[in-house]
Amino acid sequence: MRVVVTNDDGIDSPGLLALAGTAREHGWDVVVAAPARESSGTSAGLTAAEHGRSVAVERRELAGLPGVPAFAVAAHPGLIALVACQGAFGDPPEVVLSGVNRGANIGRAVLHSGTVGAALTASINGARAMAVSLDVGLGDPDEVVEYHWGTATAVARGVFERLVALPPGVVLNLNVPNRERVGPPLRAGLAEFGAVQTRLKQVGDGGIDVAPLVVEGELPPGSDAALLAQGHPTITPLRSVAEDLEVEL
Repeated sequence: MRVVVTNDDGIDSPGLLALAGTAREHGWDVVVAAPARESSGTSAGLTAAEHGRSVAVERRELAGLPGVPAFAVAAHPGLIALVACQGAFGDPPEVVLSGVNRGANIGRAVLHSGTVGAALTASINGARAMAVSLDVGLGDPDEVVEYHWGTATAVARGVFERLVALPPGVVLNLNVPNRERVGPPLRAGLAEFGAVQTRLKQVGDGGIDVAPLVVEGELPPGSDAALLAQGHPTITPLRSVAEDLEVEL
């Protein structure tokens, strides 16, 4: 199984290394292609061309992944997924894995996620895809957080064969609590909003300040936001942009 692993946290993210390592341990033929710099919140955006009409690509050797081809790309993850499916990093992949993201991607806010954007882009270009995220909240910026990347990749590995059994073009969105041990993922609906929203803070001279805000109140039962808050990994099939046949014009 030919697999490309990407993310939006950048080529040096430990979550990326963990996911790529798990895919290789699963016996898959893995290539890593990820943004040279963090590209969070870029959705399925495509960066402008650099260096004339080309995007800079740097070959890397990643710690703990000897023999795995790795590329740091000066592009958003959506563009990386697009060109990967067109053969930019070898034969087009059958599977694209995106993550492990630092922070959950839940609710309709997945629209803005670079992690999910890469998976959706891969799906409309013929690959099966899965976005994987670890639910690390905002918390205190000075607090030392232990990231349970291994928990996220263990849950993801349990989904690998289910993913490849599905038709090309399928996208799964997997979110895992940041805990040492969790149960199997539960299928969840998309909440109307995620646990964290970006809100306008203030408008000043020459600029607009926005800030993340933790959403208070009861979460919709059975939604990805609610189940994740209860400590369950969640899995949600996603569909990319499609015509809305219910609208009459």
